[in-house]
Amino acid sequence: MTTTRFAPSPTGYIHVGNLRTALMNHLIARKAGGTFILRIDDTDPERSKQEYVDAIQEDLEWLGLSWDRIERQSDRLARYEAAAQQLRDEGRLYECFETPTELDLKRKKQLNMGKPPVYDRAALALSDAEKEALRAERGNGHWRFKLDHERIEWTDGILGDLSIDAASVSDPVLIRGDGQFLYTPASVCDDIDFGVTHVVRGSDHVTNTATQIQIIKALGGTVPEFAHHSLLTGPQGEALSKRLGTLSLRDLRAAGVEPMALVSLMARLGSSDPVELRADMEAVAEGFDLGHFGSAPTKFDERDLYPLTARVLHEMPLAEVAGDVAAAGVPEALAEEFWAVMRDNITTRKDLAGWWQLCANGAEPVIEDEDRAFVAEAMALLPEGPFDGDTWGNWTKAVKDATGRKGRGLFMPLRKALTGQGHGPDMSALMPLLQVVKARG
Repeated sequence: MTTTRFAPSPTGYIHVGNLRTALMNHLIARKAGGTFILRIDDTDPERSKQEYVDAIQEDLEWLGLSWDRIERQSDRLARYEAAAQQLRDEGRLYECFETPTELDLKRKKQLNMGKPPVYDRAALALSDAEKEALRAERGNGHWRFKLDHERIEWTDGILGDLSIDAASVSDPVLIRGDGQFLYTPASVCDDIDFGVTHVVRGSDHVTNTATQIQIIKALGGTVPEFAHHSLLTGPQGEALSKRLGTLSLRDLRAAGVEPMALVSLMARLGSSDPVELRADMEAVAEGFDLGHFGSAPTKFDERDLYPLTARVLHEMPLAEVAGDVAAAGVPEALAEEFWAVMRDNITTRKDLAGWWQLCANGAEPVIEDEDRAFVAEAMALLPEGPFDGDTWGNWTKAVKDATGRKGRGLFMPLRKALTGQGHGPDMSALMPLLQVVKARG
């Protein structure tokens, strides 16, 4: 059984970088008919908040990313402590007492000597009496996992064969001095206990993966298949990390982005496959192949979401937008006709309100100086409403016969006089919706 997980920390809102990881893991599970776990990494009691847990679930549901079970790390602290004790008993977890300042000085000294800044394992030489004295002076120490200094190798689902020399990596801290379990031991225990078979995450976790493989083996677990996707950059290749806070899923939703537009883009971004708009999550999963993704940084431009959003809306029946049409103020009797006319002329649902305001209250006419006499003559020929599907054709023919104008010189000034803009729906279809024509005045 294929089992994957998405493991957000409830310390903020999900952004597009998180989504990439969530979506890949979700699609792997769904394509294989497996299990997708939502794991809430809430071991940090100070920063974890229930409002963010609720927001994470809400955002995933909006996108259509369903989970088969939900787990919270705060419910599993006893399990993590038991695993830590097992590692202590096996001599793989040892207590250290260096302060951050002391560690920084050690790193600088090593760098000055041309050596890699790796923890020197000085704590292993401490006697029990020295440890007791340090605890009395500084409080409890932090706990590091003792790596076997050997090459750690695995075949990555995206990056291919990888190998890291454990001697070039500091023994990772698993437990802080205040007793809080960090990401690594909790994640390893969960992956073992929940039977996680595939882990997809960002390429910034490659070194973490190497150390986790050793910890998994030390605890007697089965190593899952790992894959590390490239990190997102801005459209010019600039670092996106500082902007992720403004690219939360709820911000994109508030901007009018449709969920399938976002999912369709993120499911192909960074792969050799073209971006194709899909109708539902099943179709996205069917065409997903992790092996088609590359290692190069992936450019993300939120502007790409809006043409896709427009295409999603163009295919929607009225039933799926009826609430938005009503909220824009459109009377129920006109809703179907209004949507049929406007669906191809909006980028997001938010645009509906502006179009109805134009229909209901009229638009400020835009008339070029050279067209003023022409528009005045044309407006004198415009029949009284209500208009129908033949009004535009009959009116423009009468204006053409009276003025001799034709083509763009005939149609564009009239469109701009009625709608205040040079683009929009076919005027024959729009005219029956116009309740007010300000250009008459």
